Parts: sequence; C-alpha cells; structure tokens
Amino acid sequence: MDLFDQKDTDIDLSPLADKMRPRALNEFVGQSHLLGLGSLLRRAIEEDRLFSMIFWGPPGSGKTTLARVIAHETKSHFVSFSAVLSGVKEIRAVVDEAQSQWRYHRKKTILFVDEIHRFNKAQQDAFLPHVEKGLITLIGATTENPSFEVISPLLSRTRVMLLKPYSDSELAVIINRAVHNKEKGLGDLDFEIEPDAVEHIIWSADGDARMALNSLEAVASLLRKEETGARKITRVVVEEALQKKALQYDKGGEEHYNLISAFHKSLRGSDPDAALYWLGRMLAAGEDPLYIARRMVRFASEDVGNAEPAALGISVSAMQAFHFIGLPEGELAIAQAAVYLATAPKSNSLYIAYGKVKERISETGALAVPLHIRNAPTRLMKDLGYGKGYQYAHEFEDAYVPQDYLPDELMGEVYYRPTARGHEKVIKDRIEKWRKLRESAHEQGKKKGET
Repeated sequence: MDLFDQKDTDIDLSPLADKMRPRALNEFVGQSHLLGLGSLLRRAIEEDRLFSMIFWGPPGSGKTTLARVIAHETKSHFVSFSAVLSGVKEIRAVVDEAQSQWRYHRKKTILFVDEIHRFNKAQQDAFLPHVEKGLITLIGATTENPSFEVISPLLSRTRVMLLKPYSDSELAVIINRAVHNKEKGLGDLDFEIEPDAVEHIIWSADGDARMALNSLEAVASLLRKEETGARKITRVVVEEALQKKALQYDKGGEEHYNLISAFHKSLRGSDPDAALYWLGRMLAAGEDPLYIARRMVRFASEDVGNAEPAALGISVSAMQAFHFIGLPEGELAIAQAAVYLATAPKSNSLYIAYGKVKERISETGALAVPLHIRNAPTRLMKDLGYGKGYQYAHEFEDAYVPQDYLPDELMGEVYYRPTARGHEKVIKDRIEKWRKLRESAHEQGKKKGET
C-alpha cells in the first residue's frame, strides 16, 4: 500500500502546496548539495539501492516531498507513518506487512516516518532490529537535531541528510511554476505575476516552500473574485492577501543593505545610540528579527572576538530569547544584545587569523599530521611511531609544555595575534609567555643536536 497515492475524486481539495509536489527526481527544485548529478543520494534513488536515512531540515525544506519522489521512483513497497498518530502497535503491523511483501513479492519496504523526533525511546527501539536486518529501509524526517532526538543505535544505522532552506531564486522557480502550471497549478486562471509580487511572497516565506505556495494560493483566492480575463498579481494584492506590510526596502535591494550596513558599522564603531536607531528602523520596516540576530552572532565573533568572549554567548542567548518570546516583546532581547556588542571592546584578530588559516590550507593542501600528536589505538600504529614523544600537558607546571603541533612545513608560523584590548590582553600576555618558552626549548634542542 502506497499511502502517498491519492484516490481519484471529482474535486481535488488538496492545497496548492500538495498539488505542486514533484513526483519525479527531475522535477525537484533545490537541495543540489544532496541531489546533484553523481551525488550519493541521487545515485541511490536512480539505482533503487536506498539506505536508511534521516532528513533534517527546517519546515518547508522539502523533506516530505523528497520522500514522495523516492516513493515514486523506487520499486520498493512504500509506507508512510506518522510519529504523532502512531505507536508500537502500528509499528508491529508495518513490520508484519514488510515481512509479507518480502516473502510473497520479494519487495523491500521503505518506511517514511514524519516527525521522527516525536517517537519515544520504546518506539525507536521497536524499529531498530528490523532496520538492522534490512527488512525495513527507514527514512525519517525531522526539524530537530537528530543527535538529541534519535537514539544512538538507530542514529548509527542511518545517514543524516541536512536539507537547507530554499534560496530566493529557488522559491522564485517554485512560485512561477505554480502560477503557470495548467495541470496542477493556477495556469487555467490566467494570472500574471509581477516580479515585485514574487519578491514579497519570497520574503514572507523566509525559505519555506510550503509557506510560499500557501501564500500564493491565498492571493489567488482573493483575485478569483475579480472579473475574468488577464488578472495581475501585484505587490499590493499580495500585501492585502497576506496582511503583511511590505518592507520599506526590498530584501535584496539597496536600502536593505544600507540599513544593515549602518547597523553593523554602528556596532563596530561602539555607538550604542546609533545601533539602537538602525535596529529600530529595520524592525519598523518589517525585517525578520532573526535575520538581524544572525548578523549579530556573526559580529560577536568577527568584530568582538576574544576581546570579550561573553559576546558570542549573549548574542546566541538573545536569538534564543526571541525564539521563546516572539514579537513584540522579544525585540528587547535583541536590543539588549546590540547595546552589549556596541559597548564591548573590539578585536578582529580572530577573523584575520582564521582567514589566514583558510588561505594557507588552500596553498599547502592536506599536510601530514606530525607523528607525535597522532592517535595510536593499535599496536601497529605504536610500532610505526604514532604518538611517540608526545608530552601530556597536565603533567607539567601550569599545564603547559613547549611542544610543536603544526605540520613540519608550517613550523613557527603565527596566525592569531591578539590585541591588547579587553580580555585579549590576558590572552596576548599568556601567548607571548608560551612563545618564549617554545623558543627557549628550540634553542636548547639545537644545542643538543650540535653536540
């Protein structure tokens, strides 16, 4: 029984988002990092050699849709299962059916479990032996981190596939396809959609394809009341249908970047008043507060860094607080973090250091790990010299021993140069002391080598 197959009815009452779900792999939009030509998952689908996996991604990122594509393209018996509505009894029924499918039809069973994070430990344990034996190929879908929500034995027998939010360009393809598709979409209604209207639907969806199509359907319902003939979907119509005021600047337009730039530079320039003003301007325009919070988390590492290590934690806490409280009260947590960042000591040493490291890696490639700091879990590795000469820091005074950790080719290179501002002054003094100890140890090593 394929629970994804829809029975024929005189009137299809399914929402637009459901009607427009692609059934074939070549119709699927987005997630190119998983479904690109030659990719592991794409080959597994095309060759019908699937493995158990968990789709982890935000709402509307295509988890269920991708499962439906697999249902359509695979020759296996496919069953959909809701973690919310089902329990161990239903799991046993699925297992019995899977055994029958294999015994009488030589068909493997693919079980799609939506919201797998809602399963308790007992329910997950019930799946485990059948997944392990290969009777069931499990495909789970979750918006939560599987590391915390899926039991370790089950997690170790699956591969986690990270799905990303849809990009603006991908959402534009999905929206325009739905407007013009005569078979499943709105093509028979003869709509024309203006670019500004597409942009506003994209902005309101925030990477969620389902939300974008639901919004488009709401707009279409409003326009159906108009006279027959060509009907335009404009930004004004979208605003009316969604009851969301358009941004005073386009999400991808110049004014958007001007305001976020002004906010960022005010933080960097240690001006809390200006930072609060530009923050207020963006929020008043309808900008997503979480977008601003994400930029502040980045700022905490890029422009404050170790001059005030607490800045990163405070920025993340502000983002979590907004998640918890929402609008409008949650804005105050973001404002608090903004003032903290503006008044914190500044350093971009970490940003510069990591940039140098990435550049150096691209130049030198995968250099060998020095033998003395390699892991040596086996006798053979020890015989080959793995871990030989490694000095355990905790056995020395102040838990520090002069020892080299970089590859031989990069010995002595310095990437991180802390400033004398804020907490970095403490780090700077500490690092300078350690470097002098290392230099002294190198000198002593040279003298011993000469003698």
